[in-house]
Amino acid sequence: MREFSNKNLNKKLKNLGSGLMLASMAFASASAMAQDNINVTYAGSMGVVMDKYLGPTFAKQEKLNYQGQGQGAYGMANLLASKKVVADVFVSITPGPIDVLKKAGLVDTSVPVASTSMVIAYNPKGKFAQLFAAIKDHKPGAEPWWKVLQTPGLHFGRTDPATDPQGQNIIFTMMLAEKYYHQPGLTKKVLGETTNPSQVLAEGGLLTRLEAGQVDAASGYESATRSAKLPYIVLPDEINLSNPEMSAKWYDSVSFNIKDSSGKEKTLHTQPLVFYAAVLKNAPNPAAAKRFVAFMQSAEGQKIFSENGYDKPKGHDY
Repeated sequence: MREFSNKNLNKKLKNLGSGLMLASMAFASASAMAQDNINVTYAGSMGVVMDKYLGPTFAKQEKLNYQGQGQGAYGMANLLASKKVVADVFVSITPGPIDVLKKAGLVDTSVPVASTSMVIAYNPKGKFAQLFAAIKDHKPGAEPWWKVLQTPGLHFGRTDPATDPQGQNIIFTMMLAEKYYHQPGLTKKVLGETTNPSQVLAEGGLLTRLEAGQVDAASGYESATRSAKLPYIVLPDEINLSNPEMSAKWYDSVSFNIKDSSGKEKTLHTQPLVFYAAVLKNAPNPAAAKRFVAFMQSAEGQKIFSENGYDKPKGHDY
């Protein structure tokens, strides 16, 4: 009987040892895979510069596999905070989404890597293209851009202000334009309700839809619009949210309320259009993450940003 028990015990110990060895091998394999990859999440408007240029260039130099994922910056920050998505680096537009990750304990600090401004992009082959081209080229007699956007039948596209900073920023831009051009009610006339379902589209596909002719004009960051090689209307500093010096004196004069994902209403204020990069505390490959952030700040990284329509970073670490 004792001999039988010892045999069983030895068998169990042997199986346990095999299980531990397999688990150890699996862990080692997963760790090795993590060291071979760099996973970057980013604000959806950065798709071109990230997935075509910055990511592949860095990956080739480092002999890594680059994996990029873009979405509205607040939406992505919430996915990262809830651990539904795990990544090495997060690049946000405006500081707000970084705050989400700070509250979740996933980020201590972030660094500015680029900046941009709000523009009005348009379809160069659309039925309203000539009107916008006349504005872009400063032709005599051209109608104001904000008046063209009120043309019956014109389909304007923008992103969701509940999940994406760009969706918030076009509202701020219109509110500032209302004051700057002395046009009471302009925001409502152009945008309708805050979350107008006939206008709100996913950020990652907004410029693609514009190019395909599904919308005639759209809100955009100059950086992403130039990366997509689409024409656009340059807006004055007073309304394009690019000038930090105007924040306290002018930009901060507008705000609006919106309900968050939990249904709680909150007041939104303008934030500088600066792209911030952060290494996540639960990064599978933290060493590569730090190097990627440094690469974006380097002369080579800044050259790639510039070639894709991004301005130099403004502001300080956040």
